[in-house]
Amino acid sequence: MGSSVEMPVVGRDYPGTWQAFEAWFSDEDACRGYLEGLRWPDGFMCPLCRDQDAWRIAGGRWMCRSCGRQTSVTAGTIFHRTRTPLRTWFAAVWFVCADKSGTSAVGLQRVLGFGSYETAWAWMHKLRRAMVRPERDLLGGPGVAVELDETFIGGRSPLGRRGRYETKAEVVIAVEGRVQEIV
Repeated sequence: MGSSVEMPVVGRDYPGTWQAFEAWFSDEDACRGYLEGLRWPDGFMCPLCRDQDAWRIAGGRWMCRSCGRQTSVTAGTIFHRTRTPLRTWFAAVWFVCADKSGTSAVGLQRVLGFGSYETAWAWMHKLRRAMVRPERDLLGGPGVAVELDETFIGGRSPLGRRGRYETKAEVVIAVEGRVQEIV
């Protein structure tokens, strides 16, 4: 009785559990293969001459037969020139995305075993920058309702009722809802 692990469809699937993550991304080759599927869904394409005739060389790079350019699947990404294994980067991404309440730099430092908080903090900022789509639509516009609310996060203030928000952080939340016409 054997159990087969269903491999992800690149760009669509996401490991829902840590066990699935470990099965999908068991080593560097699996991580590199996943990135290649995202970057080049129809097979390798040289970023310089757009030719698809290439072969693998050392370090997981590709050599274009037409123009001779060497390219890595990580070139131009947050993984570019990293010395950290891709599997560690993928684990960081998984931890940041899997926890619905978010992951802190301290939490990332703890689960990935970073030697310093500063490293975890830098990684968190790199990941957050990478998750923002520059061409994203802005909130609001014709036929779009935007609701805003605020709250304060933090413990009880030792000052009692007076100055009760001095030790709290204000958080603003925006939710967009499309208005549909009913005919």
